[in-house]
Amino acid sequence: MPRFLSFVLGVIALTATGVSASADPPDPLAEYHAQPVKWAQCSGKLAELECATLVAPLDYAKPAGDRINLTISRKKAAAQDRRRGVLFTNPGGPGGSGLGLPLFLAKSELAQVYDVIGIDPRGVGGSTALNCRAAPAIAEPDSRPADGEFGKWAAEAREAEEACQKSAGGIRQFVSTANTARDMDVVRAVLGEAKINYLGYSYGTYLGAVYGTLFPNRLDRSVLDSAVHPEWIWHEQFRQQAVAYRRGVEAWASWVGERNEKFALGKSRDEVLAELEKVAAKLHTTPIGEHNRSSFDGAVGVGSRYRPLWSDLASIVVKLRSGEKPENTEGAKAGQVLAKTGLDELRSGVFDTVTCESDWPTDLHVYYEDMRTFRERYPFGFGIVRAAPMTCTFRSFTPPEPPVRIARNGYPVGVVVQSEGDTQTQYASGPAMAERLGHNLITVVDEGKHGLYNGGNSCVDGKVNRYLIDGALPGSSSECTGDPRPDVPKDGQGGAAPALSADRMQTYLDGRGLSARP
Repeated sequence: MPRFLSFVLGVIALTATGVSASADPPDPLAEYHAQPVKWAQCSGKLAELECATLVAPLDYAKPAGDRINLTISRKKAAAQDRRRGVLFTNPGGPGGSGLGLPLFLAKSELAQVYDVIGIDPRGVGGSTALNCRAAPAIAEPDSRPADGEFGKWAAEAREAEEACQKSAGGIRQFVSTANTARDMDVVRAVLGEAKINYLGYSYGTYLGAVYGTLFPNRLDRSVLDSAVHPEWIWHEQFRQQAVAYRRGVEAWASWVGERNEKFALGKSRDEVLAELEKVAAKLHTTPIGEHNRSSFDGAVGVGSRYRPLWSDLASIVVKLRSGEKPENTEGAKAGQVLAKTGLDELRSGVFDTVTCESDWPTDLHVYYEDMRTFRERYPFGFGIVRAAPMTCTFRSFTPPEPPVRIARNGYPVGVVVQSEGDTQTQYASGPAMAERLGHNLITVVDEGKHGLYNGGNSCVDGKVNRYLIDGALPGSSSECTGDPRPDVPKDGQGGAAPALSADRMQTYLDGRGLSARP
């Protein structure tokens, strides 16, 4: 509970009732902790799970005031004789619905021994929702906008912030990571568990770290998969996404440069990058259907991120460079598959509120300078979006408390999992989170996936299972290999590149694990 509230209640207990100094003050959350939980079958696609709705304080500084609903889900441990408690989960976002995570994990080894708990965080889905009005589009979607367009991007962000604030009612300022962590502890208490175990992905890693900071005696084993950087909350976290996309493109270009006999896109990284720019310029003046320079930049970012798609991406560039219409059309169709994936990953849920819990620059010139740099250096994967003004630039509410500075003081050593080519939470975030909390780090080498556990990597699954089930930590710093690069021989070794297949690309993207969940 907040320190000042604990102090005030303690003084009241001592002076008004005359009890000894060792007596505990009354628990202002006792009513919430004692509420009954009524499980029932979830609806629709989640019918295999149980769901329940609880209540929690809107404002934990005033627990007797307004309340919100929290909807939770559960899949009981399949092997009840081996049950070792509850595993709370969060899919990230911020603002992602967590109700379906127990179903996503249903066939994992964790589901054998844990009651897997999903939660729609405050502001999301089945819980009391924060619904923001949609603002009209002002700026043209362009991966490399001219200076004269920057003001439109800012105007659109301002309009979005104003639209959200108008429809936010009285709850927006209380939708924060700290309050979501406090909600988790209410759920823990209602379930009658002394401690929770935790698996969080992406933003959920920060949420788990905040929970451990606020409630160190309530957290047992924890896995933080695809961690955010504890020093980049939140503006810098998004800027670094564009940097990660660029690194992925450069790695891909180096690989293609070693296979000029197959793709004829250049004999070095720089030559291949120069060919990319030629194709981008061509599409800017002569789009192929809906595939223009912006969608091409997005496709290159996504295709280079996922190593198994490297040959397909090279083939897309070759076909788009061709002057023949059938070749152009096939390349454009495949490129749109990748571009759509990149757009789907940009925003979700209550993003525009939780990410405003920290201060963002308010000087638009800071953003405009970044946009000039990013359109030239980081156009891939829609990098410009990461540099542009967002709703938080124009934040119209005052957070009631600063972000929690995370620390581990009283709960066990946990595990951080991070892939080297992750573009949503850049690799440096993983080591930084592990160092801050004193956790052990699993690096997934030459991999671009975001959200690794239960995503098809048997090495990651094995290490996480041994830790969460048996309590056996992996090494302080260990590695797993990622999905393999295409088996296309280097120049001078013969062989050929496989034919481009949009269907094969879509099949891979649909099988990425957590990132492929709708």
